[in-house]
Amino acid sequence: MDKRQWTSGNTLELLECGEEFFPAVFEAIREAKREIILETFIWFDDHVGQELQAALVDAASRGVQVDATVDGYGSGELDAPFIRTLTDAGVRLHVYGPIPRVMGRQPNMIHRLHRKLLVVDEQVAFIGGINFSRMHLRETGPKSKHDFAVRVVGPVVDDIHRFCKQSIGEPMRGRRMQGVWRRGLPDNWRNPGSDAQALFVARDNHHRKRAIETMYRLGLRRAEHDITLFNAYFFPGFGFLRDMRRAAKRGVRVRLILQGEPDKDYVKFAGSTLYDRLLRDGIEIWEYMARPVHAKVAVMDDAWATVGSSNLDPFSLSLNLEANLFVRDESFAKDLRSRIKRLLDEDGRQITRDDVKRRSIVWHALRAIGFHVLRLFPQIARIIPARHDRMATLDADNRANGGKLGKQGMQAKLKDQFESDQSDN
Repeated sequence: MDKRQWTSGNTLELLECGEEFFPAVFEAIREAKREIILETFIWFDDHVGQELQAALVDAASRGVQVDATVDGYGSGELDAPFIRTLTDAGVRLHVYGPIPRVMGRQPNMIHRLHRKLLVVDEQVAFIGGINFSRMHLRETGPKSKHDFAVRVVGPVVDDIHRFCKQSIGEPMRGRRMQGVWRRGLPDNWRNPGSDAQALFVARDNHHRKRAIETMYRLGLRRAEHDITLFNAYFFPGFGFLRDMRRAAKRGVRVRLILQGEPDKDYVKFAGSTLYDRLLRDGIEIWEYMARPVHAKVAVMDDAWATVGSSNLDPFSLSLNLEANLFVRDESFAKDLRSRIKRLLDEDGRQITRDDVKRRSIVWHALRAIGFHVLRLFPQIARIIPARHDRMATLDADNRANGGKLGKQGMQAKLKDQFESDQSDN
């Protein structure tokens, strides 16, 4: 039985965007003495990715054990020279979903490792939604992404570390991970102190399929005054929407903040299919207009907050591997709320019933069709056979020459491993 539960006495630091996140991460890596475990969805070969590469190579060269896990789809463009630099230094690179490309395309677009985790020396951990890409820096321009992460020191790091060790040390399929989320929220969660209670929650496609959604819904049901959801991609299930509606009906102020300038147009359309319903239910809808939102955060009653990788859409809630940190701490919750308020004050736009009513008949027809397609998407996706939750490891003794993860060379090695795994099962 998994003994992990809410822990007390953690030290939490909220990090906003790459300007705060990357320096903190690289400093922790430079100070590592024994072990670094990293997981990320996207690792690009730009100046941010190259700085991460250099930091990990330096750590491995001085004797630190370094394990880095990437998603085969999200980081599939890393080329062999980039990877060889890592493996020659002793870094073990793990690839989740090592599936050969079909006609130049990676087919595993649905079931992805979307977590962003880092644990250094079992002492400090980072968790959030920020990938290793310059797209999370303002220098990128108006399309740079706004997001959050948390640096944490304290007892909850043990849980994150244990989880990361399991992820790289045991087969992904069939592993039973007891759900700490079943314990729910502490009885006295409405009266937070300064002891920084924290709970690490991950979802998978086996035994913790609803873990993160369950924690969100517990918070929605127990909030008394204020709920703020700041999320990049929003299209949850009926139960989640019902809990939001019930919170608004009992007098809780419920605010949903989504993308006004999205990185993908269909993202805004998906969320907007719910606007009419949400507004009728008494829920405030805001759009952040300055740049694309990549955030996956929430705060309720200045008592409960979460930061992580999970969006509130079918991919994150039903298909991807995700991880969030749930926090019960007044100062942390107030810090997150004040930052969100600043963003809304500077670049927020509230959506009204008139904004929705002014839409054309064609738009409303497309909205209705889109709503039902998205609602059924997880069920449709589960029947697609290209669902391979396997891990391939590339190190100095097991690597290919030339090419990218998704093309000739490196992918050939992954293909050999994948077909070998298939023959063994």
